[in-house]
Amino acid sequence: MAASISIIIAVAAVYLVIIFALGYLGYKRTKEAEDYLVAGRKAHPVVIALSYGATFISTSAIVGFGGQAANLGMGLIWLTVFNIGVGILIAFVIFGKKTREIGNRLRAVTFPDLMGKVYHSQFMQVVSGMVIIIGMPLYTAAVLIGGAQFIKETVGISYSASLIGFAVIVAIYVVFGGLIAVMYTDAVQGTIMLIGMTILLVSTYLILGGVTAANTALTQMADLVPVKLAEQGMTGWTSMPVLGSPIWFTLVTTLVLGVGIGVLAQPQLVVRFMTAKDGRSLNRAVLVGGPFILMMTGVAFTVGALTNVYFQQTTGQIAIQVAGGNVDAIIPIFINSAMPEWFVVLFMVTLLAAAMSTLSSLFHAMGTALICDVWGRGRACALSLRANQLGVFIMIVASVIVAFLMPGSIIAIATAMFMGLCASAFLPVFAVAVYCEKPDPVAAKVSLVVGTVVWFIWALFVN
Repeated sequence: MAASISIIIAVAAVYLVIIFALGYLGYKRTKEAEDYLVAGRKAHPVVIALSYGATFISTSAIVGFGGQAANLGMGLIWLTVFNIGVGILIAFVIFGKKTREIGNRLRAVTFPDLMGKVYHSQFMQVVSGMVIIIGMPLYTAAVLIGGAQFIKETVGISYSASLIGFAVIVAIYVVFGGLIAVMYTDAVQGTIMLIGMTILLVSTYLILGGVTAANTALTQMADLVPVKLAEQGMTGWTSMPVLGSPIWFTLVTTLVLGVGIGVLAQPQLVVRFMTAKDGRSLNRAVLVGGPFILMMTGVAFTVGALTNVYFQQTTGQIAIQVAGGNVDAIIPIFINSAMPEWFVVLFMVTLLAAAMSTLSSLFHAMGTALICDVWGRGRACALSLRANQLGVFIMIVASVIVAFLMPGSIIAIATAMFMGLCASAFLPVFAVAVYCEKPDPVAAKVSLVVGTVVWFIWALFVN
């Protein structure tokens, strides 16, 4: 085990040196506020696509949703369909070009700033910023938990040390390098993720005897569905739950629709459109982003469900039983149990890349919302680099606190909750903002407030 830990530390050190080098490059190229906030509006199409995809796909997708696929089955593959069709094609082609055009014309630097300038309303800017700094820590904490959970299982250090150390590492290059550093590191991290997930898919099927053997074995395990899940409508890991059952609503409306539609109006992703040099850059980005999302989510959901076959064959139990009821522990346990040492190391770097790419964007989005939009409200002082760096630091601390307060098996649910909030609060006003010539400020204010309040009531008191 000592040699294993030594290899893990050595590989992680090399990875972190590369990331910090890219962060330093971003720091050196950040000369003014527009560089820190929107990467100077001249990002390369491939960088945009990988940054968008790496930001979108995090440990919540790999660990959290992979674990949910182990628990609820391959019905989650429908989320992959939504992620590509809605999150890439519609997002880039329908919303991306208009967002870039309007953002560049109005010189908007954050999502709330875009809303405020389109609707000529400081209220829209401030409230949008408040929704971000109140709601986004939920998602950020989920991503932190996913990374810390795998570090804990792999390296053997305490969960608390994993969580804090993880946050500190990301904080260093985000605070100083701004969005240029974030996008540079995202591109490299996205490449690592693509390699790691491709190997994971191939290795899993090889371990289980091939595609046909593995999928057939999973289908034949339908009678092993836990009684509680069966009573709520689950019929097996390769079939959809009973229409209208509690499990069906959890799978379809909470996870698939909540995340699949909510991706359209996530502030940290919308900002990526405003970094493009022109509309053609976004068209080219689709060609990279689509296959990337397919591999990231499709592999996570497929492998997640197939862990049941592996654990049944090796331990006589299904995945959730092996994990002691903690959905978020299934993928880390599977990797450490089934895969060779070299892949455990590679996958740790893959998860680090997934988590760090998303965290860096979330920290940046929350910090700039706090300073530019809520505290600054459009004032020139809110665009100072030092002020925004302080805002990012404050929101990092807040996110770590939220992560410590959250319960187990929460990653996928917390992610879906945040994306549902984006769909409810932001999507209507965002869609109107980019496609209506004379958007109504009063209607936008009502939509933003009602969408946010209804989401909070539903999430906190109903389901």
